[in-house]
Amino acid sequence: MHRRSFIAGALAALLASTITSPALGQARVNRTKWKVRSSEGFDAIAFLGPLSGTKLYTDIYGEDVAAFAPKLPEAVRNDIPKLWAEAGTAGFGLLGPTLSVLFSANGNDATIDSLLTALRGRSTLILPSYKASPYWEAKDWAWFEAAAPRLDAIFSAMRAAGFAAFRAGRMGAGLEARIGEVARALKDFDVISLQEKLTGRTFDPEIQIVLLQFCKPHGIKVQGQMFLQSAEYDTATTVRIAAHEMLHPPVRMDGPAATAALAIFGRDPLITKIVREHDPRWGYTSLEGMLNEDLVQALDQLISEALGVARNPADRWHRSDDGMHVLAAGFYGLLRQDRWIRVGGSIEQWLADAAAKGRLAPAAFHPVAARVLERPVDALWPLPAETRS
Repeated sequence: MHRRSFIAGALAALLASTITSPALGQARVNRTKWKVRSSEGFDAIAFLGPLSGTKLYTDIYGEDVAAFAPKLPEAVRNDIPKLWAEAGTAGFGLLGPTLSVLFSANGNDATIDSLLTALRGRSTLILPSYKASPYWEAKDWAWFEAAAPRLDAIFSAMRAAGFAAFRAGRMGAGLEARIGEVARALKDFDVISLQEKLTGRTFDPEIQIVLLQFCKPHGIKVQGQMFLQSAEYDTATTVRIAAHEMLHPPVRMDGPAATAALAIFGRDPLITKIVREHDPRWGYTSLEGMLNEDLVQALDQLISEALGVARNPADRWHRSDDGMHVLAAGFYGLLRQDRWIRVGGSIEQWLADAAAKGRLAPAAFHPVAARVLERPVDALWPLPAETRS
């Protein structure tokens, strides 16, 4: 721990001249405008996770499920787990988070009523914005179209069972106060300036945070610069989520830089083993998905360090998803070598250069990841079961 504390202290000193943190002083005008609100509709979508019976959610919301599920018709109770499983099998993804993306424009998320209105008028109220977004997938829309009658039955049953009142009772009277607390705590954190510096892209200054009752353990990026999180998360967690979720996708996933990186990692026995054999409940079941996620994690680690809200990188990636984010550690290590927090620039060009110069090949990449993760280079993954946490 002493060595890790030293590393963190040295990093803070190194970054002092470029940090835009409330703790260390503003180096430039704060570009970030925070908007905080809540959403009944997004909470209804999120509650499908607990209602699916998936342990990841019932460990958190088991009492809520026990209180609300009996109010639903048996046919609906039985269909939610089936639909959740079918979404995963078909490649639609985690049902709740993916539906949140589809319903995240035009105010469709306001209430269960607005969800149902949008669902029934989906060709005009959902499709245009979804098709224009970076998330568009024709196959996902086809799956959603086929599932729409079942989703209509589910949300209608939740409405009839009094989900709005149930949610309000669970959240209590303090939600509006909590929204104000979060907005005040965030106002000095300039996430946008750092994201622009480290990616070479331009972002809208506004970040919209939607506080939810039932979305743990997820932080969910949806359309626009909006993401969903638990109302219980502290300020540091919220800043880390914003630093992360806003960056997806970090590069054009069909562009030449990503294509070159995917070709290299597709020949890497360790990385392909992780994609193939990791616990699917963590997601990222394709190499493209893992590249997208892990490059973002590397960038958000740098941003969180600059803003004074970071976790130790070795601890973070040891405890996250059974230690599977070896790509994130390797990218982070390379970016640290390049003093990216100081120089910044196009992350897409950086990735292309790293691929062209052989820095992503196993012989170069694995040792960098090993140093960050504090693991032997020949034992990067899987972690021994007794060390996972």
